[in-house]
Amino acid sequence: MRFFIYLIIFFSFFDLFAQLPIISPFAIELEATPFLAGLAVGMYSLSNTFGNVISGIFSDRKGPFAILVTGLLLTSLFLFTYSLAENAYSLLAIRFLHGLAAGLIVPAAFTYLANRTDRSRRGKGAAVSGAFVGLAAIIGPAYGAIVAGRSGVPVTMAITGAMLFGLAVFAFFLLNRNVKKRKDLPTEPLTFKMIVLNPGLLRAFLGAFILMFSQGVLAYMLPLKVSGLELPGEMSGLLLSVFGISAILVFLLPVNRLFDLVKPVYTLMIGFLIMGSALFLLSAVSVAPLLYLSMVCYGIGFALLFPSINSLLIDSTTERSRGRAYGYFYAFFSIGVVAGSSFTGALALTADQGFIASGVLLVSAAAVNFAALKK
Repeated sequence: MRFFIYLIIFFSFFDLFAQLPIISPFAIELEATPFLAGLAVGMYSLSNTFGNVISGIFSDRKGPFAILVTGLLLTSLFLFTYSLAENAYSLLAIRFLHGLAAGLIVPAAFTYLANRTDRSRRGKGAAVSGAFVGLAAIIGPAYGAIVAGRSGVPVTMAITGAMLFGLAVFAFFLLNRNVKKRKDLPTEPLTFKMIVLNPGLLRAFLGAFILMFSQGVLAYMLPLKVSGLELPGEMSGLLLSVFGISAILVFLLPVNRLFDLVKPVYTLMIGFLIMGSALFLLSAVSVAPLLYLSMVCYGIGFALLFPSINSLLIDSTTERSRGRAYGYFYAFFSIGVVAGSSFTGALALTADQGFIASGVLLVSAAAVNFAALKK
């Protein structure tokens, strides 16, 4: 059953990553201005944030099963509506609904998984789920670009929608048998004060934001770096694939036992340091082999950080408050991606300056966590 939840996580992120190379060209086809094309890309992340929070609240109130199946069905439905887009404004409406529905899936899936994983194995479980996310990051963009190039964006989205609909049907019958009757007990709502006073939750939420902030910078600046060095344009995709593969190897190899043997706050700090150092290296190098080395190091740091923040969240919540915590957690994910690319774009930084700024943030996060730990 755990594998089926991993499969849902994979396809949820597959849906996200498959969109990345095709939405802005599709918006241009619909005669959108550059501003509206950019808004069409960002609208998904904006509404996804609201979906994450809603998912967390109802996962605690009703249990993650109902919200998970609902999210899969609604996302499938809205994926089929891309064929109805006639102009930029109708596309914006579809993107908003798609992001909102998709935001329901991930917090519910991770809550379902965490509530059924022994606490002593929560780090390894988070590592395996991270491997499925990494796999989606590698396969999704290639699928989106290839299928959209041959058949168009609406067909690409419809195929993904059919996959999610099939998952929803299987989830209804497979997971329903494993749903425990929830006792009529009050949930434990997470207030702002509770987050600030809970070091584990604060580290998890800020870790999620900083992790995806650096991802936003990387996605925005890496193609510019490659172009500036007059290297082949396809190298950007290869570099991102190297990052994903190195992360997956750490997630799946026996080294993943480390996440249950070492306190997550330590792997958190090491992950921040390695990712920051990798970005500093990326800003300084100008030859292909060292670019690949930088991305390998970045992938290792990512692989240390992702299970750490998941473990911190699990350790800092109970079953009755975990859904809302995951909702906020993935809302910080969505906000981080938008903030990273927007920050570097607004300041008109060069690729190297963007990598240095993000690296400083990561290393500073490690230093702040170390200082807090000492206290």
